[in-house]
Amino acid sequence: MKVLLAAADAAKSGTPAALVTIIGVAGSTPRSGGSRMLVYGNDQIVGTVGGGEFEHRVRAEALLAIQSGQPRRYAVHLTRDLGMCCGGAMEAYIEPLQTQDHLIIYGAGHVGAATAALASAVDFKVQVVDDRDELLTAERFPPGTELCLQDPRRALDKVAWGSNSYHLIVTHNHQLDQDLLEQILPRPVAWLGMIGSRAKVAKFFVRLEAGGTDPTLFKKVCAPVGLDIGAETPEEIAISILAEIVRVRRLCSRTPSPLSNDPIPARGGDGRAIAPRLAD
Repeated sequence: MKVLLAAADAAKSGTPAALVTIIGVAGSTPRSGGSRMLVYGNDQIVGTVGGGEFEHRVRAEALLAIQSGQPRRYAVHLTRDLGMCCGGAMEAYIEPLQTQDHLIIYGAGHVGAATAALASAVDFKVQVVDDRDELLTAERFPPGTELCLQDPRRALDKVAWGSNSYHLIVTHNHQLDQDLLEQILPRPVAWLGMIGSRAKVAKFFVRLEAGGTDPTLFKKVCAPVGLDIGAETPEEIAISILAEIVRVRRLCSRTPSPLSNDPIPARGGDGRAIAPRLAD
């Protein structure tokens, strides 16, 4: 019971962790089926699945599951594979806890509002920070959006940070964008994006480096933000931004391109299908 309570607390607080459950045993094993253990992202544990080399291997698998966000299974013969004297076999199911990701949007303008709506639809906890009360109204944002009416530069201690926090700078003022970028860069984030032209971004980097910012931090910034889909309207720009965020969230390493560019398996015929091409 203490393992499940710890898992519930971790999920509620957003603490990275994975729940390990023994789903199969054969022969002599240190724990029976249904035994559980919680592994935190810092490799601390609650409960046990038997100790020894098996538990050591399972903890390593749990850390990989936390990093990838994908469940995994680990099956092994204790004697033949691990050199343990038990003589049996065990299988564990390792499930990373689903913690809610945070998207912090600095700027309540057209793009900020459109991005907040899309982000809420894909289960982000959205925070919007702006000091313009005429824009930061509940009517312009989805239910559950946390609105912070304050100069964004003075609100950084009120927003989420860490490996499940995504930060988007889309304010109405270039100096404010630069100030935010300078303050956010050293902090821990999963992703940091900023709207603006390539020229704007280049000027910011020159100024920040001259001001003492470590230039190695610049690689953390996705700017100009968004995937190149030819977006023009605020809603289209929001789609391009969310597409980039989802790509990072899902750890996708492929270069974005239409799925229809590649042949896909299909039923019937020769088992292949090629998307029709538009007429020239």
